Amino acid sequence: MITCFIRYDIDPFQRELFAEYARRWGQIIPRCGGHLIGYFLPHEGSNYEAWGLIGFESLAAYEAYRARLRSDPEGRANFAMAQEKRRGGHAGPACARSCARVWPCVTYPLEDADGREREREMIRVASLPSWRFVS
Repeated sequence: MITCFIRYDIDPFQRELFAEYARRWGQIIPRCGGHLIGYFLPHEGSNYEAWGLIGFESLAAYEAYRARLRSDPEGRANFAMAQEKRRGGHAGPACARSCARVWPCVTYPLEDADGREREREMIRVASLPSWRFVS
């Protein structure tokens, strides 16, 4: 599995707009073939950085997801809603000042209960105590 790590520099005054944008992806992303790990808003500390994590079986699965997402009516509507008040020329929602996608690499293997090694992602959702999941 690979994980797309999306870092958003959000406008703290449009936090609720970003939360709505993220909530809508909760239905759209799985339907289009992505495994939504979650969207995270700042809870303590920084008030401008949000994250989205989406898993895929492979880069080919990601490309298929992107094609389905482009043709999904709710996906297109969510992009349109978020871009209505866009400022600047970035490719993310209007409530975010910038958006960047990163594909973290595996740093070490993890054994599962059967003793088999599985890949472990560099970023663990459980290790993000100061972030609140957008449900």
